[in-house]
Amino acid sequence: MKLGFTFSPKNYYTLPFSPPSLIFTSPTISQLPFSHSQTTSSDRKRLVFCVQNIDHHHPQIESTPSALMASEQGISQVNRNLYPHIEPYSTGFLKVSDLHSIYWEQSGNPSGHPVIFLHGGPGGGTSPNNRRFFDPEFYRIILFDQRGAGKSTPHASLEQNTTWDLIDDIEKLREHLEIPEWQVFGGSWGSTLALAYSQTHPDKVTGMVLRGIFLLRKKEIDWFYEGGAAAIFPDAWEPFRDLIPENERGCFIDAYKKRLNSDDIEIQYAAARAWTKWEMTTAHLLPNEDNVKKGDDDYFSLAFARIENHYFVNKGFFPADSFLLDNVDKIRHINTTIVQGRYDVCCPMMSAWDLHKAWPEADFRVISDAGHSANEPGISAELVAANEKLKNIIKNKGD
Repeated sequence: MKLGFTFSPKNYYTLPFSPPSLIFTSPTISQLPFSHSQTTSSDRKRLVFCVQNIDHHHPQIESTPSALMASEQGISQVNRNLYPHIEPYSTGFLKVSDLHSIYWEQSGNPSGHPVIFLHGGPGGGTSPNNRRFFDPEFYRIILFDQRGAGKSTPHASLEQNTTWDLIDDIEKLREHLEIPEWQVFGGSWGSTLALAYSQTHPDKVTGMVLRGIFLLRKKEIDWFYEGGAAAIFPDAWEPFRDLIPENERGCFIDAYKKRLNSDDIEIQYAAARAWTKWEMTTAHLLPNEDNVKKGDDDYFSLAFARIENHYFVNKGFFPADSFLLDNVDKIRHINTTIVQGRYDVCCPMMSAWDLHKAWPEADFRVISDAGHSANEPGISAELVAANEKLKNIIKNKGD
């Protein structure tokens, strides 16, 4: 690999490669920030490099060979910081069936490039922080709450609530907002839905950013809900396990389905709290108490747990376990970045790796010091950078 030196009139230099004091297994590379070397006019001919310690603002990235060229080009120029908080410029409800109405909002630039944010769960809903991954001067940012989630009505409803209903809703929203095509952004369950939507409507997608890959296969469900992840979080697992009597622990998904659909609302709430706290506790590499407290919110937990369980019991409503991998050819041409925390317990890296192997053309970024949440510093930085990369591609097409 050639060593590139970039001169700047501000008297600092950048290197797009790892310093020799840090060792990474070939062929991965790390992207590290290099401090500004202040020079005088008499010593500007000398190259001075100062290496900062890795911190959470400059995450350790592992790039696959397919991402090597992108990693070598202008990494110091790409913004990786979340954008400031903004408010929507328009909001509304779209009636998508006789039963369901979905909440939607738009923020950023009304004339900008449209991007649709697909939230996780399913059942998680959107939050104001979701807008911050996108440059508001360039993007027309569309968020919506999927059926039964967030502000959408009826709350926590499982009726007429399938993956294919949600894909239809996304299309109805696109047509309602008079958008010919848009960028798709989704993490966790949002990555599942993004893949399914894009494979169904590849002509409507200009690019994708996917995080915390979840392909909704049996081995992924079994890992997280049937005891696999308990090996890492035994303390968090016990309350989830202990809500279920021993004679029903052969399948926790089914046992929770029974309680989340009980005629007794208090039984529903108790099961929803246990289900939600288990996921929220394991979603970060380091404990995040604010996230765990979501499990105490009965309104949020009921939609989150009931809808997740409903989708998992029904295997995502996909015709085959490997459905999303089997249909990668339909979207292979779409510019895509995959961002994955190496220590993601909720959606372990095996799924992102399988998607990467099936789709080597996609830019694959592994964050070495991160778990599942999009709000972890290393992951959020790479998500912003991925959107910046697509922004630049779009801008260059217009030149």
